[in-house]
Order: sequence, then C-alpha cells, then structure tokens
Amino acid sequence: MASTEERRFAVLRAIVADYVSNQEPVASKAIVERHNLGVSSATVRNDMASLEEDGYIAQPHTSAGRIPTDKGYRLFVDRLSDVKPLSAAERRAIASFLDGAIDLDDVLRRSVRMLAQLTRQVAVIQYPTLTHSLVRHIELVQLTPARLMLVLITDNGRVDQRMIELGDVITDDAVARLRTMLNSTLVDHRVTDAAAKVSELLEEAPAELRDVMTRVSTVLIETLVEHPEERLVLGGTANLTRNAADFPGSLRQVLEALEEQVVVLKLFAAAGSPGTVTVRIGEENEAEEMRSTSVVSIGYGAHQTLLGGMGVVGPTRMDYPGTIAAVRAVANYVGDILAGR
Repeated sequence: MASTEERRFAVLRAIVADYVSNQEPVASKAIVERHNLGVSSATVRNDMASLEEDGYIAQPHTSAGRIPTDKGYRLFVDRLSDVKPLSAAERRAIASFLDGAIDLDDVLRRSVRMLAQLTRQVAVIQYPTLTHSLVRHIELVQLTPARLMLVLITDNGRVDQRMIELGDVITDDAVARLRTMLNSTLVDHRVTDAAAKVSELLEEAPAELRDVMTRVSTVLIETLVEHPEERLVLGGTANLTRNAADFPGSLRQVLEALEEQVVVLKLFAAAGSPGTVTVRIGEENEAEEMRSTSVVSIGYGAHQTLLGGMGVVGPTRMDYPGTIAAVRAVANYVGDILAGR
C-alpha cells in the first residue's frame, strides 16, 4: 500500500482510538498532539478530508471533529494485524473463575459473567448443540408410583430433564429394567442417531413393559430434538444502558431483540470452527434492530468439534482489539473445560 494510504490509515486508527476512549468527535489538532504521526496539522486535515470523502469518517455536526463510520470501523478491524493478548493476570482470573464451576450450567453462567466484565458489553453464549454430542447416561427416577423423571446426560455435560406421566403404577424392578434397556441401546451413540434407535427399544421391550416404554420413548425423542429457543445465556445487559448515547433512538429495540433471543441465535447460527472470530459492524447485521450494534462472535468447542457460539453485543464504538482478545480467551477456556468433562 502506498505511503499516503498508510498515513491516512494511521489517521483513521488514531480517530478510532480517541473516539472509542473519549466518545467525543476527534479534531486534527488532537490527533497531532496525542499521536506521534510525524506530520503537520495541515496534512492531517487533508487526510481527514480524504477519509471523509471515502466514507470512513463523518462529521456529526458543524464545527465538530470527526467520528468513525461503520465503513471506517470495518477497515480498522480488517487491518488488525495483531490483537494484544490478555495479561497474565487476566488469564489467571478467567481460569480461576471458570475452574470453580460445578456443572455445565455453572460453566456457561460464569463464562457470560466473566466476558461481560472483561468487555463491559452484553455477553452471550449458546448451550452446546446436541448435533455432535454423545449420550453418556440416561437416568429414570421414580417420583411417584405413576410418574417418572427422565434425565439425559451428554458427554459435554449437558443435562436435560423431563417428566413422564405413566397413567398407571410401575414397580421399582420395572424402572430398573427400563433404565438398563435405555442405556444399553443408546449410550455412546450420537444424540442425532439415538433418536432413530429409540424404535428398537419399542420392538425389543417385553409385552408387560411395552405401554410404559412407548410413553418413555415419546418423551425421550422430544428430549433428543434441538430446542434453539432454550439454548442461550445472556449477561451484562445493563452495560448497554450505561452507554445509551451510543444508541440514539434505538436502545429500546436493541434490548427487546436481546430479550427475545431469536435475533441473537441467528447471529451465532453460522459459527465456524472453534477459534474463528467474526465481527459484524452496524449495517452488516441483517436484523434491523441490531444495526446500531457490533457483534463479536466465536465458535467454541472441544477437540476441533464445534459445540456452540459465544460473543458480545455492544455499540459500534467498541474496543475491538480488547473485545476480540477477551472473546477468544474465554472461548478457549470453555472449550478446554468441556473437553475435560
């Protein structure tokens, strides 16, 4: 790239840094004073005029400095050659906080809290998808003589519970036989394959257990099917309200979209391999409600197997290098924890 273009990018980078830090339009004089670019104010003004003409910065009102546009943020993010890693202290804090989790639910809740604290944005994480999960164990718990609780446990720690109304009483011995049949047929099979194998249970069930096995199988199949609306954990929503000025006239609709979760699920639907960071800025978000936001997302998983997506939602005026580093670090820890379960 020509030296003039490099210098203009340095000016853009300075504008992004100052605006993210101070939330005030940036003037040429401030750039010369704060950043050692080695050029005069006149040169910076000319570069700013060119950047504005090309749509990378804008003047919010007359006699003001300039602020980055979505296009400017995109160029800045695309040219991030080096994302500063988290400090050793920050990494130790993440490890210590997440290592104390007692189960999958706790891992995800802690991950969201940690990510929201590190980025000061809204943090989001999906529950692990069942697509690549294996059935680890199926438990049947007799709650009353005519009611059971079905517990499905997968290899990544996901636990689903369902109630089964039998319509008739059942003995402890019958419950034990059902439990043995379920586990011998389904354990160590992928969840997506296990649903198809349920039919084998009905065929193999002895006559005296066929009616109850039919009820159990019906609930089990429902449990094995994905329920996307149940797979999100959010944290730090209040962080958006602290920066309401970044969402002129749109904060309410952003909060409503986050609450409904459907829009957020779509943001993670295309998550790639674990460790791949995606940044969507402003108008790049398909959902109209989210076009005043930026979304930094990443796939997390274990042993290169994608389990779900996580990331943060915040204003376009975002510390992109710091946010990318935090999202990547927390995703790595979550993947490591799930790999060890």
